[in-house]
Amino acid sequence: MPPAAPEPVEAAAEPATQAETPPAAQPEPAPAVTASKPAPRSMSQRNESYYDTKTQVFSALIETIDLSQLAKLDGDSAREEIRDIVNDIIAIKNYAMSIAEQEELLEDICNDVLGYGPLEPLLARDDIADIMINGPDNAYIEVDGKVEHADIKFRDAQQLLSVCQRIVSQVGRRVDESSPICDARLADGSRVNVIAPPLAIDGTALTIRKFKKDKLTLDQLVNFGSISPEGATLLQIIGRVRCNVVISGGTGSGKTTLLNCLTRYIDEDERIITCEDSAELQLQQPHVVRLETRPPNLEGEGQITMRDLVKNCLRMRPERIIVGEVRGPEVFDLLQAMNTGHDGSMGTIHSNSPRECLSRIESMIAMGGFSLPQRTVREIIVGSVDVIVQAARLRDGSRRITHITEIVGMEGDVIITQDLMLYDMQGEDTNGKILGKHRSTGIGRPAMWDRARYYNEEQRLATALDSMETVQH
Repeated sequence: MPPAAPEPVEAAAEPATQAETPPAAQPEPAPAVTASKPAPRSMSQRNESYYDTKTQVFSALIETIDLSQLAKLDGDSAREEIRDIVNDIIAIKNYAMSIAEQEELLEDICNDVLGYGPLEPLLARDDIADIMINGPDNAYIEVDGKVEHADIKFRDAQQLLSVCQRIVSQVGRRVDESSPICDARLADGSRVNVIAPPLAIDGTALTIRKFKKDKLTLDQLVNFGSISPEGATLLQIIGRVRCNVVISGGTGSGKTTLLNCLTRYIDEDERIITCEDSAELQLQQPHVVRLETRPPNLEGEGQITMRDLVKNCLRMRPERIIVGEVRGPEVFDLLQAMNTGHDGSMGTIHSNSPRECLSRIESMIAMGGFSLPQRTVREIIVGSVDVIVQAARLRDGSRRITHITEIVGMEGDVIITQDLMLYDMQGEDTNGKILGKHRSTGIGRPAMWDRARYYNEEQRLATALDSMETVQH
């Protein structure tokens, strides 16, 4: 709390002096705020007057309030204290405002002092998947798979940078001209990326990948049409019988969400260790150890890579290792772990198909400088990975699980795979929504059959596969 409160003061101090100079500032706010109320999208109408009034009130608040005392209060008490003072300031300066307009101003100022400023209303909405800030005047959000303009505005570039610094400082990181790129996370696990000037030419760019407050389950994915009920049962069995799983997909296809869903079917007595660049997995089990990489400091020292984490967690008696996102040579250590008694390990990889996923694994091993014959690398992959689950984001914004693919073995130098379930697109409706269905490929006895029998799941597996065949016909 102590570092959070003073930051807006610096951001607001400069514009405050400019805002006090116009002599006719008092009568202007009322008509401008009223004009913006019926049409909140027309920000140009409320910009000058609303933000001018807000800056004056903010400046008076900073002169009045004792920030060191405010830092000692809890969030609700601090908010009430700020609201009381702001109400007094509005009354003393005699601003002409309706109750609704005053409430809006109060909320904005509380967010500036205690929270993340203009981001707060967007962070509070559970229907937003992504928040994209392109400089202080330009904001976009993704809702229901579609990107749209957001009606928020930062006071200036300094306020935006201050909010970004506040976010990343919560996880012990920093962003400024000397270190202009930063990955971080919010308290709820939402992923944050900041890139600041001089690298971002038009002002600081902030991207937040939000996670829903209510964690998604496979049943909800079925309701959304992302997977069929029979496919969901198949995924439950895959998680339960400790298959080594790689979740493949493009950016924004729902890989992390699907990984969270699969981990729900891990037994509660298993010790799970997660390795991530920024901790965003939300596991429900009680025995979880979460590890996070660390970037280098200003001197270029102290970096802890994903590979370091995966190597170290092998010494921590894990029963399952979960790597949030495999991007480089750490894939070799993960495969070694999968192949040496850590069954049920999982990870995600950026790729567009199961076959491409295998090629990416090979290329990432080569990136690590391992001079192994191609056949040896493929044998390691076949001995380690059991199932690839492919997720995709379709052009209408919907997300679908398009493949559940087993790795069967090798013929010569070629890895042999078999699809257990596929998603077929069949067209689109009048609203542009893509129509399609999940179908079985007719495999009656998958390669995981013996593993399922070992966990007494062979009957459920047979029933799920039969049900897919029945639904198809």
